[in-house]
Amino acid sequence: MKPQTPYPATPDGSLPEDYKYSLDPLETLTFAAGRTKRIGLGTSVLDMPFYNPVVLARRLTTLDVLSEGRLRVGLGQGWLKDEFDATGAVFQHRATRADEFIKVVKAIWTTNPVEFRGKFFHVPKSVILPKPAQKPHPPIYLAAFAPTALKRVAILADGWNPVGMPINGMIQTIEALKTMAKGAGRDPSALQVVVRANVSITDKPIEKNRWIFMGLLEQIRTDAEECKKLGATELFFDPAFTSYTSTLERFLTCMELLRTIV
Repeated sequence: MKPQTPYPATPDGSLPEDYKYSLDPLETLTFAAGRTKRIGLGTSVLDMPFYNPVVLARRLTTLDVLSEGRLRVGLGQGWLKDEFDATGAVFQHRATRADEFIKVVKAIWTTNPVEFRGKFFHVPKSVILPKPAQKPHPPIYLAAFAPTALKRVAILADGWNPVGMPINGMIQTIEALKTMAKGAGRDPSALQVVVRANVSITDKPIEKNRWIFMGLLEQIRTDAEECKKLGATELFFDPAFTSYTSTLERFLTCMELLRTIV
């Protein structure tokens, strides 16, 4: 399949094979919540255009309550036109719709009765219980690169969730986020940076056109250390796209390798 929106990490813009097989994140995290006690349970990015905010807020609340406050919510505004077509979502105005979406979710999590009137969403006065275990609500992290999306991080989110961005780019963006947060009357130091590392371990060093977190284990170690220096709150690895994870056994081996560099 050739997507309408080219995938930036492949030479021909095609989607990786791994995209063809994927479990729903919320059901998967609910399963994980029932089998664990301490680990955080987070979505890297749930694309807001594909969800109704009232229904999603209730599903996330349920997960936070059942896990005793371990939920962390990652949201994004979407980018792949094909996914919008497949779900019937509207590609236009997704930025302003995302702003309102987050406000609806927060209202459901923090007020009772809930009432919201906006351009895209309308919630009549309603009692929506229970509320999340975490107060005032589970942390919200946004994947963002465009100026309007970064402004949303600075004003509405608890943190920024970058992926695939070079170190220098992250440094510049973090400074811009802090400036925007301060301008919005928020404490810039409270804004977290949770870096997603789409890691790919190779047998030989990558010298030219190397994406961050790709190459020898030592190269990936250097990237992780640079993220610490720039003030990242957290770094989490997604090794799904490396050849080291073609089987469950290799996946676990890869994770053990990554444990040695942090």
